[in-house]
Amino acid sequence: MSRTLLDKLWDAHEIRVDDDGTSLLWVDRHLVHEGSHHAFAKLAERGMPVARPELTFAVADHYAPTRGREAVADPAIAKMLERLERNTAAHGIALFGLRDPRQGIVHVLGPEQGLTLPGLLVTCGDSHTSTHGAFGALAFGIGATQVAHVLATQTIWQRRPKAMRIRVEGALGPGVTAKDIALHWIARLGTSGATGHAVEYAGSAVRALSMEGRMTLCNLSIEGGARFGLIAPDDTTLAYVADRPFAPRGAEFEAARADWAGLASDADARFDREVEIDAAEIAPTVTWGTTPEQALPITGRIPDPGALDGGRAEAARAALDYMGLTPGAPLEEIAVDRVFLGSCTNARIEDLRAAAAILKGRHARVPGIVSPGSMLVRAQAEAEGLDRVFTDAGLEWVGAGCSMCVGMNGDTVAPGERCASSTNRNFRGRQGKGARTHLMSPVMVAAAAVTGRLTDARTLMEERA
Repeated sequence: MSRTLLDKLWDAHEIRVDDDGTSLLWVDRHLVHEGSHHAFAKLAERGMPVARPELTFAVADHYAPTRGREAVADPAIAKMLERLERNTAAHGIALFGLRDPRQGIVHVLGPEQGLTLPGLLVTCGDSHTSTHGAFGALAFGIGATQVAHVLATQTIWQRRPKAMRIRVEGALGPGVTAKDIALHWIARLGTSGATGHAVEYAGSAVRALSMEGRMTLCNLSIEGGARFGLIAPDDTTLAYVADRPFAPRGAEFEAARADWAGLASDADARFDREVEIDAAEIAPTVTWGTTPEQALPITGRIPDPGALDGGRAEAARAALDYMGLTPGAPLEEIAVDRVFLGSCTNARIEDLRAAAAILKGRHARVPGIVSPGSMLVRAQAEAEGLDRVFTDAGLEWVGAGCSMCVGMNGDTVAPGERCASSTNRNFRGRQGKGARTHLMSPVMVAAAAVTGRLTDARTLMEERA
């Protein structure tokens, strides 16, 4: 029987199937962070050890301050970080902590260290664990109770999702990125467009993406309702994985390569849903509302709720009220108060290079923060002089962590302020109480910094041509 990539990965990890159809799956990599303390507490209540501590890896990211790391000033943040250190030390779990030169956002650090490999099942108490699916891995976020279950048993109960394929064919235009692919399909299908499905991305435009771009695409899968995203591994994947610290080497790598070659959907595999997208139709895209679904090409105008149907009209009215926007206004006339470049979606070296190419020799009209996805990305950016491009432009260059994406660490957007952001979520208060967030790619964030408004980055790129 022909099988999809989802089928192959699921079957390889399935230990048993319960009477209700739920599968017990083996977990190859379990990633935890500061927010996982509830799960450790559950184990402590029962006097249970971590079943396979060598397969669990901890990262300080959500609460990691991007400044003043030598002495964390906020006692609440310091407590969260100390608790992670105590829990991991007690169970013999490797920790990429605040003072580790490899520290970073878990979904940047995992691939960077070679912890994420094709064919693995990766879990983490964070919804954007879908990022790791870019490697042909089965990767999804889990809740606190499930985190405790994985710690105690190295297994997880899950119901197999349906299989959906989004095929993007053709070449992306200048200034169009993986972030735009994601916002485009979510705007087209809605935030529930992939509910109940695992999305496999395919097509020539997807194959042309770097691993950084593929991670961005898979990262945003859940914003369209998907359980997770997947991309079959290929030569691009293998080139990225080779020689990573935790990746196999030598003969082991060659054996793994042969195994990974089978991680692709069969040519005649059948999907529960198929979506075709012409890459030429995708433009630099920004959100105008309070969900990733409420997005348009930068050349568009704020929609009139009256022209929308039922629930979408009501949602649009509420979003425009919160965002302080007027129907019919051109997106390019919306002024911003600050910018943020960072997050597990867009803070890898490729993202920083793209933004720096826009900012070089220009000055930002609004303040902003640039937070690299890991301290290794930070070091590489500094070796290439990208940090000086950002600081010369007037932006603040800070340490690695979730930073202003989630606003748990001291980096927030003030009430009523409008932020051009390379992050993944724009719901009310995501970046701070009363904050207004517009999601976009790194090059679009850089363009907004230069002009002080939402801007088509292609116009600035053309000036450099």
